[in-house]
Order: sequence, then structure tokens, then C-alpha cells
Amino acid sequence: MFNYKLMISVILALFCQFAVAASSYEEMVAAVKQDKPDVVAGLIKRGFDPDTSDQEGNTLLMIAAKEGSSGVVKQLLAARAKVETRNEFGETALMMAAIKGNVEITRALVERGASVNFPGWTPLMYAAVMGHVDAARLLISYGAKVNATAENGVTPLMMAAREGHTMMVSFLLANGADPHLKSDAGGTALSIAKEKKHPNVVEVLSKAG
Repeated sequence: MFNYKLMISVILALFCQFAVAASSYEEMVAAVKQDKPDVVAGLIKRGFDPDTSDQEGNTLLMIAAKEGSSGVVKQLLAARAKVETRNEFGETALMMAAIKGNVEITRALVERGASVNFPGWTPLMYAAVMGHVDAARLLISYGAKVNATAENGVTPLMMAAREGHTMMVSFLLANGADPHLKSDAGGTALSIAKEKKHPNVVEVLSKAG
């Protein structure tokens, strides 16, 4: 005979577990965004998985890197959070640190083994598109390829030129960026700068040949 009371008890128990898990996740994300490493450490000690991710695949480490939560990044790395995980857009925690220009977090991630080079969009491209020279300098010091190309043939130099980041363009050129490379659409860094009407970038690139 089917035991309805047992079934209801099981359902209620599962519901309670789900509610507790959801509450813990919200607490963890709040601690990550507010850079509260002690809270994060406490939740991990209670069994929270440091590699937990949201529906888009953003791990706690990615969220911390995006928010600039350096204390939490270090805590998650101490808990052996995976540094190479990608979200559904193909982004890593290092890419998020680079696009924010956070040198401290960028350094912490690369020293823990985060890759600076891989096929497609790279952390250096993310730094270049926002004009974060210090982050780019750090990435290159760890071996980031200055002439790496994305799937569409775009380089870090092209991204910097597109956004009008004169200092970044000068920095990349000084570190071996090739101004003659063309994207799949046939554009060079110079032609892109002209199209986007960035006269200072056009001047720098013209002098570079």
C-alpha cells in the first residue's frame, strides 16, 4: 500500500533542503560581491562548493573578479577554486579581471595558473578594448601574445584602435603589435581607427607604418 504520509515527508524534506541551498547561495553571492572573504570562508567550511556557478556559468571566482573583490578572489583560490572554467560566453575569471583593469586580481589569477593565451578572445584583448594599459603590461609580462587573433581575425591592437585608446595603441606597438595585420573583414588597426574617427590613434598608427 502506497504511503502518502511518507511521500509528503520526503517532498517537504527536499523542499526545505532546496530552500536552505538557495538561501546559502544568495548569502554567498552577496559576500562575494561585497568582498567579505571571512563569510565566504565560513560558507565553504560548511560545505559550500567554491566552484558553484549561476545559470550563465559564471562561477564565484568570475563574479569576484568582475566585482573587484580581491579578498574573496584570494580566499576562493586558497579553497582551490578552478581558474580555467568558462561561462557560456567563453569567458574566464582572468578575462573579467582584465576587462576591469584590476591588476591585483589579474596577478593573483595568473600566478595560480590561469591561461593568458588560448584560441579566440584572450584576456589581453579584454584589457585592450577598455584601454587598461597596466593590466595589459602584466599579461604580456606573463607571456600574453600581443598579436593573438580572435575568431574573426581581430587583434588586441585593432580593439584598442576601435575604441580610441591612444595610450594602449602606443603601448601595444611598443611591445611588438603588428599594425599590418588584417581582420577577416579586411580591416587593419589604422583603417578601423579612421572609420571610427579617432584622429590621435590614426596619427600614432600612421607613424608606425
